[in-house]
Amino acid sequence: MNEEMTLQVVEGGLRLDKYLDQALEDFTRSFLQKQIEEERITVNGKVQPARYKVKVGDEIAITIPAPIEVDILPEDIQINLVYEDDDVIIVNKPQDMVVHPAPGNYTGTLVNALLYHCKDGLSGINGEIRPGIVHRIDKDTSGLLMVAKNDKAHLALSNLLKDHHITRRYHAIVYGNFKETEGEIEKPLGRSPKDRKKMAIVQDGRYAKTEYRVIEQFKQFAYVELTLYTGRTHQIRVHMTSIGHPLLGDPVYGPTKTIWGLNKQMLHAKVLGFEHPTTGEYVEFNSELPEVFSTTLDKLRKM
Repeated sequence: MNEEMTLQVVEGGLRLDKYLDQALEDFTRSFLQKQIEEERITVNGKVQPARYKVKVGDEIAITIPAPIEVDILPEDIQINLVYEDDDVIIVNKPQDMVVHPAPGNYTGTLVNALLYHCKDGLSGINGEIRPGIVHRIDKDTSGLLMVAKNDKAHLALSNLLKDHHITRRYHAIVYGNFKETEGEIEKPLGRSPKDRKKMAIVQDGRYAKTEYRVIEQFKQFAYVELTLYTGRTHQIRVHMTSIGHPLLGDPVYGPTKTIWGLNKQMLHAKVLGFEHPTTGEYVEFNSELPEVFSTTLDKLRKM
């Protein structure tokens, strides 16, 4: 069955294909362009070309064709393995890599790489599209991700996530300076009533808590550490925007124009810790910041 969705444009000026690419991060731009060409996407009830400039208040209706059965193939893609044993793999995911296949994007994902690396050694709880994937991070977020190699480990790790017993600390560069160098944000999150693919602070949303600590302040920006106590979709991005500190380089929740033409959001999943599903011992992993993040910090220090 086809999936129907609508978006309401809240910030105009972008081409239709570019706007959709930013708003619908689970789909590739080429896939969305194909839907435009096949007239599966309308603006205010009319078919528009990819070059159409969206305007504030435009209502975009999208028909996503029903997914077809596909074979998710192993691919020899280099991945940064931080740790591996018989139960768990810890991967340091780069920016721009999608975690698992989705319509229009069935190759080049972390799952394709893991299938090659592990052969048949991944849990099957999440099905053929997401084998081994316990949790995910956004395509444009880099950092640590845990993968289960068997169903027992998957269930154990999923329960830890559900009970908020996973240590997850992110590093980010955000707009603005802070008066208080530490604080917490407790605001419920849910789907935006105006844009189905965006999250927002909504009164009847799910409980969400983020703690922040300022590491370093610059002119107009700050380098912060963020601890997740819950793991809602886009939690950090929405929470930080809600207090006036959107992520640098975030095209969806932050300013459209960024310094130095930066088009990558400065968010990195740096620390991941949990009770090992077999040994019961607490293990914790730390990853280095990606080059684009470190380079941006160096530029800010010289401003």
